[in-house]
Amino acid sequence: MKFNTYSSPHLPVTEDVAVMMQKVLVALLPGVGCAVWLFGWGVLINILLAALTAIAAEAIVLKVRRRPVLVTLLDGSALLTAVLLALALPPLTPWWIPVVGTLFAIVVAKQLYGGLGYNPFNPAMAGYVVLLISFPLELTLWSAPGSYPGLLDTLALVFTDTARTDASLDALSMATPMDTVKTRLGLNETLSEIHSTALFGYFGGQAWEWINLGFLLGGLWLLQARVIQWQIPVGMLGGLFAMSLIFHLIDPDTYTSPAFHLFSGAAMLGAFFIATDPVSASTTPRGRLIYAAGIGILTYLIRTWGGYPDGVAFAVLLMNMAAPTIDHYTRPRVFGQP
Repeated sequence: MKFNTYSSPHLPVTEDVAVMMQKVLVALLPGVGCAVWLFGWGVLINILLAALTAIAAEAIVLKVRRRPVLVTLLDGSALLTAVLLALALPPLTPWWIPVVGTLFAIVVAKQLYGGLGYNPFNPAMAGYVVLLISFPLELTLWSAPGSYPGLLDTLALVFTDTARTDASLDALSMATPMDTVKTRLGLNETLSEIHSTALFGYFGGQAWEWINLGFLLGGLWLLQARVIQWQIPVGMLGGLFAMSLIFHLIDPDTYTSPAFHLFSGAAMLGAFFIATDPVSASTTPRGRLIYAAGIGILTYLIRTWGGYPDGVAFAVLLMNMAAPTIDHYTRPRVFGQP
């Protein structure tokens, strides 16, 4: 009798889904800690709202589908989706933004496709893109790094749009470095002029370089623990680096440096925690490199010429669509198989 074996691994699985999800959540802690330190209580409020919504939504859908509720909730996948989505949201965003985004991520992008293992798109990025397209104004409410409101004022802003001091969200919010660069380049200013007046960090935009370093630290630990494979982080960051280097060398006063692209926005979060989603990413070694390089290239194209300051979420979803085709043409062929 002939058996066709299409892909590896063939060794016994030593860790279940819950253990892997727990390790990913632990690896997120350095980046989350930096985000809270620089942007305040709103980061934790977003995570809490998204987590509660994810657990409730998944439990209800599983009950309706007559699937085991507790076992599925304990695998940690819904909680991880919620945390990743919450980290992409501004800290002063209204309470219903993380709730709506998480509902879409869990109910539509995950459970309506059959649940974990069947979703073709990254649920967190699907929820974020829906929010970004539907509510663009609410997704610009970033507080100034290091000068965020206190806990009570943050709660008032998130749930009532007004702080105890009668300060509005608009008065306390500011554009991110990536948004500032994109807007002012569109006004025909040069990078030299922008850097001379805008608040920037050493190489990646004030605050963002430290957050990205935190996610880089957690991502390297995931690689060391063999929770993720090296091809996707290397492929995505390599594609982003190569594209930004080429254009920066052509015109350094118009195109930002590779360091800025690697340590701004969601570059490290995307490379180590989002693009590496084992369900929606490519699964073959060569396929992972192609898939991830495509995310890096698309991220640069959207950041530079697209309508949004950051392009990680769109790039991931576009390459999610391409992942099955990439795997088809890069998987090892079995003798006698077409």
